[in-house]
Amino acid sequence: MPSLYLTVVFAATVLAMVGTKLWLAARQTRFVAAHRGTVPRQFAGTIPLAAHQRAADYTIERTRLAMIEVIVGAATTVALTLLGGVQALNVIISGLVGNGYVGQIALVAAVVVIASAVDLPFDYYRQFVVEERFGFNRMTKAIFFGDLIKGAALGAAFGLPLVFVVLWLMNQAGSFWWLWAWTVLVVFQLLVLVLYPTLIAPLFNKFEPLADEALKNRIEALMKRCGFAAKGLFVMDGSRRSAHGNAYFTGFGAAKRIVFFDTLLARLTGDEIEAVLAHELGHFKRRHVVKRMIVTFAVSLALFALLGWLTQRTWFYEGLGVEPSMTASNNGLALVLFFLALPVFLFFVTPLGSLSSRKHEFEADAFAASQTDARELVNALVKLYEDNASTLTPDPLYTAFYYSHPPASQRIDRLLRQA
Repeated sequence: MPSLYLTVVFAATVLAMVGTKLWLAARQTRFVAAHRGTVPRQFAGTIPLAAHQRAADYTIERTRLAMIEVIVGAATTVALTLLGGVQALNVIISGLVGNGYVGQIALVAAVVVIASAVDLPFDYYRQFVVEERFGFNRMTKAIFFGDLIKGAALGAAFGLPLVFVVLWLMNQAGSFWWLWAWTVLVVFQLLVLVLYPTLIAPLFNKFEPLADEALKNRIEALMKRCGFAAKGLFVMDGSRRSAHGNAYFTGFGAAKRIVFFDTLLARLTGDEIEAVLAHELGHFKRRHVVKRMIVTFAVSLALFALLGWLTQRTWFYEGLGVEPSMTASNNGLALVLFFLALPVFLFFVTPLGSLSSRKHEFEADAFAASQTDARELVNALVKLYEDNASTLTPDPLYTAFYYSHPPASQRIDRLLRQA
């Protein structure tokens, strides 16, 4: 009977998730379309109507594609769980290689491959149709599929050993295996943060030291004022793939780097680049990165504890469409089912993460305004909104649910009050 309850609850939650996502997306497209004809007052003198309408059209097209993706993604999840997809895969794989570590890892890998294959057409269409239509795509098909192959190779190189370690701990570390597995995951994530700037990122992009001495001196002076140390200032060839511009920090601890897209440097003035960097520094000065890591690790610990409890419940497997083995290990099944079902149940806490992120963005803006001229950050944001075709008129409810950054009008208004 508990398995039937889980089946009903899971099916109802999937339907609620899909319904909510489609409702929010429909609100977004209607709201953006309704405000397409007028540039908001904060931007009336800086962003042309044609650019505003282009951003509206871009947002609507991406949102409509996402609506189809929601339906297909949910159908895939249901097919793999309640309709017996994972069960069939498990029978086939165990018949070929058994239920040992090889079979369990193969099951995990097969589900990952299926999920990636479902996502691939959407990624391709988004890149070569939507991004191309609006003038953002600079990626060739060779680069696209090259990135896909390299990503898959990295996923296998890092992911398969990690899955093996977790499965080994599930078998050998007793009832508190989940605590050891969580520890391994935390160490792994920290290691990736350290290795990413020098070993992983260069596989996909070229990074060259910032050559503009005047800009370099200005940035170093800003970092010194803010008490921030980095291992270098780098320019990334973002224009090789996209016309979108950005800047970010990468790495962890002493391995931190500051990276600018070449498209960003080509568009902004020195004052504006300094203001954008000050915003990013604000995240570190306000300890947003550390706070997010602590929350992430705490949540993952709770989830691993939940998984440790669920693995011992037959109804967990049966309720999600799988008949567990009475003689062999079900650990691979448990991992697959848990990570298929988890996004469904966690979807409804999305607004909490979005709210926290928007709060951090406001704090980082305030820090930037204290270190540089707030009007320069406003100028930079206006250019970035226009260049990236970011809608200036998102639906308020859609924003509250999804947006990690405050809407443009709110950020601009608050920055101008601090100028």
